[in-house]
Amino acid sequence: MTQEPISLSSALASFTEKWSPRIVTAVNDCDVRVAKVEGEHVWHVHDHTDEFFLVLDGELHIGLREPAGERTVVLPKGSVFTVPRGTEHKPYAPVPTAILVFEPTGTLTVGDRHDEVPDHVDATTGHALT
Repeated sequence: MTQEPISLSSALASFTEKWSPRIVTAVNDCDVRVAKVEGEHVWHVHDHTDEFFLVLDGELHIGLREPAGERTVVLPKGSVFTVPRGTEHKPYAPVPTAILVFEPTGTLTVGDRHDEVPDHVDATTGHALT
């Protein structure tokens, strides 16, 4: 199989759904996904994997429930953050935002445990680019 470069801007332009990631490539046993996000996601936990976020455009806030209490990290464009496995978290985008997420293939966007999933959040392991 011959690999070709993938334009992230073209990948993001290929869909309009929010909180519905597209798989752009794989590295070892992990998916590299891009998503358009805006508004709130859902409180959730990945019990067995960290979750890596890169903000491509916009701004992402991630609420964290940690042993020391609740806090929010703010990621402007170009920032990265890793949510450690087992940490309850809730992404929120106050403006239209594009993100890249890196996590093991088959990982659900709503984690292993989560609050009720609202209609605007796609509980998926990622969709193929079309």
